[in-house]
Amino acid sequence: MAPYESDDAVDATRDAASRSGRRTAARYAVPVAVVGVAAATIGLVPALADSGDPDLPRISAQQLIEKIAKSDVQQVSGTVKISTDLGLPDLGGLENSLASGAAQGGDGSSADPTSKLTELVSGTHTLRVATDGPERQKLSLLESGAEYSLIHNGKDVWGYDSKSNEVYHGTADDSGKEHRTKPPATPKDFADEVLKSVDDTTSVTVDGTAQVAGRDAYRLLIQPRQSGTTVGAISIAVDARTGMPLKFTLTPKSGGAAVVDAGFTQVSFARPAGSTFDFTPPKGAKVTEEKDGAEAREHAPKHGEDFAGGLQGLNVLGEGWTSVATFDTGSEGGLPTGSEGGDLGGFLGSLGDQVSGKFGKGTVFSTRLVNALITDDGKVYAGAVTKDALVKAADAGK
Repeated sequence: MAPYESDDAVDATRDAASRSGRRTAARYAVPVAVVGVAAATIGLVPALADSGDPDLPRISAQQLIEKIAKSDVQQVSGTVKISTDLGLPDLGGLENSLASGAAQGGDGSSADPTSKLTELVSGTHTLRVATDGPERQKLSLLESGAEYSLIHNGKDVWGYDSKSNEVYHGTADDSGKEHRTKPPATPKDFADEVLKSVDDTTSVTVDGTAQVAGRDAYRLLIQPRQSGTTVGAISIAVDARTGMPLKFTLTPKSGGAAVVDAGFTQVSFARPAGSTFDFTPPKGAKVTEEKDGAEAREHAPKHGEDFAGGLQGLNVLGEGWTSVATFDTGSEGGLPTGSEGGDLGGFLGSLGDQVSGKFGKGTVFSTRLVNALITDDGKVYAGAVTKDALVKAADAGK
């Protein structure tokens, strides 16, 4: 392995993305849905086991960031494995149904990507991906005995759930390049989100080399300089030839295994066959058309905006890695518990810690990375920060 000295921190300040949109949070859904909100705010980044440490020419962190920015891979296909371990309690599948219920813009079909792809929030999943320029992409979620596919081909966007034999049909935006339902799923998607938040609160260095999916790669190491964050370090494996991110690793400050692992296990830069993006609804399939497509696209977050963008009145307090997203659920009384909330409310309430401060009283829900405070007056504070940092943010925002 060629030695690499740590580079000085790199200034790569990016303007924070605007976060606004529609109110969709439900009282019961908040404790689960907020995990996705805060996770997307800081951009979850992952890791798969890699092999080898190829001897590559030296490169500075700034040069490597520029290499990623200049990467213009138009054709790619391969297999991506994603594992997420936020340390959530086993809710017997309840977390998926709650998150699906809170999904934005859902059209009531099991093939609607806004609900189906919430499954990526937990567990281990295998995806097949293919891209042929901005007009054609395909993402398939492989399940036991079934498959879910999201296909963008020109103006058309199709979602197909083979298990239920349901089809969702929508249209791309006017540019033909994006659709509101496409979530971050590939290493490049995750890297784009993380690099937006790289600024003077961050140390960025080159941390040697690796081999991922048979490709030589550099490792870009991103570490928060601020105290109060739960993020330990982020590693991005960057293809040495194309500059495309191949693998990511996010480890929490508390240590242990990565919170999220995502990376290619197989990748090809050859043009995918044209038939890859062809789709015709199977005979007998139930087809659901996107509701009010033009209006939905106008108000819904585009690819690259985090999930928090669809929550009305969302604000961001603080800067860098200790920033906290806050919004009002419009439901006073906080988390329903006891006789008001029934068995479900009591169960959810038992998962959190009761806290108080200048803001009043509330409940903190914690994971290995994301913490969320729901106050008794219906406000939510969430981020990759400690419980104490959340309480301080709520006090300051009062």
